[in-house]
Amino acid sequence: MSVQVVLPGVLADLAGGSKHLDVQPEGGTLADLLDALAAEHPRLTRRIRDETGTVRRFVNVYVDGEDVRYQDGLATTVRDGAEVQVLPSVAGG
Repeated sequence: MSVQVVLPGVLADLAGGSKHLDVQPEGGTLADLLDALAAEHPRLTRRIRDETGTVRRFVNVYVDGEDVRYQDGLATTVRDGAEVQVLPSVAGG
């Protein structure tokens, strides 16, 4: 199974500068995908998940355009060929 992870520039720097990563998770959930991503890019995953493995509060994750917070969170199904976007919230004023 292959999944494309799309990152904004601020996170791409933690993945060797690539905004598009092809990841091969061992299972079919978002948690499996993030575990595979962590194995390849440990610095990146620390910006996405906290010490307990939960997606950080100010990070938005979308599987095929759907916010995982309104699906099954880390148990959200990630199919072969899916596109997963990781977007940190931006604050300012």
